Amino acid sequence: MTAAVLAGIGAYTPPTVVTNGDLAEVLDTSDEWISSRTGIRQRYVLTPGQGVGDLAVEAGRRALESAEETAGAAPVVDLVLVATTTPDRPCPATAPWVASELGLTGVAAMDVNAVCTGFLYALATGVGQIAAGLSRGVLVIGADAFSTILDPRDRTTRAVFGDGAGAVLLRRGEPDEPGAIGTFDLGSDGGGVDLITVRGGGSRQRSSPEPVDPSSRYFTMQGREVFMQAVLRMAESSRAVLARSGIQVSDVDRVVGHQANTRILMALADQLDLPADRVVSNIHRVGNTAAASIPLALADAAVDQTIHKGHTVLLTAFGGGTTWGATALEWPDVVAVADATRPQATVDTAEEPS
Repeated sequence: MTAAVLAGIGAYTPPTVVTNGDLAEVLDTSDEWISSRTGIRQRYVLTPGQGVGDLAVEAGRRALESAEETAGAAPVVDLVLVATTTPDRPCPATAPWVASELGLTGVAAMDVNAVCTGFLYALATGVGQIAAGLSRGVLVIGADAFSTILDPRDRTTRAVFGDGAGAVLLRRGEPDEPGAIGTFDLGSDGGGVDLITVRGGGSRQRSSPEPVDPSSRYFTMQGREVFMQAVLRMAESSRAVLARSGIQVSDVDRVVGHQANTRILMALADQLDLPADRVVSNIHRVGNTAAASIPLALADAAVDQTIHKGHTVLLTAFGGGTTWGATALEWPDVVAVADATRPQATVDTAEEPS
């Protein structure tokens, strides 16, 4: 059987930093209020005129560079997938422009929207393309700019979300080699459509005769219910994919869950009966970056060797839709390319907020 093997990884965050103190100057909040509830101390946001495609291009460029340094030859790419909820335009998709900017004009390219589970859905799509013999190499990018859809007066959402992108390069390989991505567990429940949503801007609102509510263009989230659903779904999905892969939970060296907030990551570790120091988190430095969060955390952890060759790594996410998923792999010997615009402080394992 042909397998998809992780062969390169990269990440990018825009240069503008917004600290908790910056938010406290314009909102009724404080560093203590934000950090104690979320574990977040700062986040990065788009500079004026930037789009999510710019973030995706930079992360993709680093993943391609990583793959070339690892293999000693330029990678082959037949497909570019961009997981995002905040595309540059409603139409067309962002991925073809990203591919073109990366010098990949002519390859297949499309967007994937599963909100915070988007990277895993796109990863599964890329794996399937390679397994089916349709692609030799797939560039999978998670990129989001939630700062563009947040209510500037809402301290809860503005405190949580940041902008960024992460990417991996998949190549054709063997199922038993390090980096081969095996089975997935993916699921959804459309009954939770209102838990995580932007109500306005789509065909349902545009076809309605009712007056447009200006607030409908902003992102909203039912925090308490999302918390419970996220922990439950990620834990169930993780157990399912580990069972299918023949991996014992105790053999998982690192868990890279969607970086929603530190309390969710801690609760997930508790549900899986894993020590907190096996849960990777960079949320204190970048916030919740939606579809970018897993590849961005992976890239940071690979750069500073929090994840290294031979580690059994579990990936899991929960997002709007609602959607969820998980997969696992043995981490390969891959050269990770640091984001030169962002200091690479040590990636902390998840800790309970004070």
